[in-house]
Amino acid sequence: MADRDRPLTIIGIAMVWGLCLMALIYTLGHISGAHFNPAVSIAFAAVGRLRLIYVPMYVVSQLLGSTLACLTLKVLFNHQPDMLPTLTRFSTPVTDFEAFLWEFIITFILMFTINGVATDDRSSKELAGVAIGVTLLFNVIIAGPITGASMNPARSIGPAIVANEYEKLWIFISSPILGALTATIVYSLLRQPKQERQDIESESPKSIIYNNVYSHSIV
Repeated sequence: MADRDRPLTIIGIAMVWGLCLMALIYTLGHISGAHFNPAVSIAFAAVGRLRLIYVPMYVVSQLLGSTLACLTLKVLFNHQPDMLPTLTRFSTPVTDFEAFLWEFIITFILMFTINGVATDDRSSKELAGVAIGVTLLFNVIIAGPITGASMNPARSIGPAIVANEYEKLWIFISSPILGALTATIVYSLLRQPKQERQDIESESPKSIIYNNVYSHSIV
C-alpha cells in the first residue's frame, strides 16, 4: 500500500518485511513462541513439537490478526481505491502449478531454517530471529515479484477477506502448509534421537511452545 504512494522497490518491501518479523520474534518469542504463521503451528503439531490443543488458539489468533491488520491498512490508506496491493497474487505466464511449487519451495526453505535455528539445541538461538528474518527477506526478493511470496496462509487469508477477493487463494493456503510440513519432517530426520526424547518428555507447556517455535512465520 505504501509502495503506491512512494515506491520502495522489492528490496525495500523485503527489508521492511524481514526486519519487522525479526523484531517481533525477539519481542514475543519468550511470551508465546511468536507464532505468526498457521503453517508453522500446524507443522510443529504434526511432528509432536506443539500440543494439538494449542493449534486452534494459534490459528484463530493468526487469522484474526491478519484480518484486523488489513482493516487497519484500509483505514490508513483510505485515499487509495482498493486493497489489491495487499493480496498475494500471480498472473500470466505463471501457472497454478508453478505458483504452487514456488510457494512450496520458499516455505520449505523458511521452515527448514526455523527448525534449524529455533528448535535444535545444537544451534545458537540468540541469532534465531536474525536468521529467520533474513531468510524471509531473501525469499521475498526472489519470489515476491512472481507469487507475492506468501509462505503464510494467514498472510493471504486476511487481505482476501478484506478485499473480498478469493481467486487462487487455495494455492496460498495449501502450498505453505505442505511446504512447512515437509521441511519439518525432513529436519526431524537430522535431529539427534536423544534431543527428540527430551523434547517430547518435557512437562512444561510454555517450554514446549517457546523452545520449539518460530516465530514464522511468516510470514
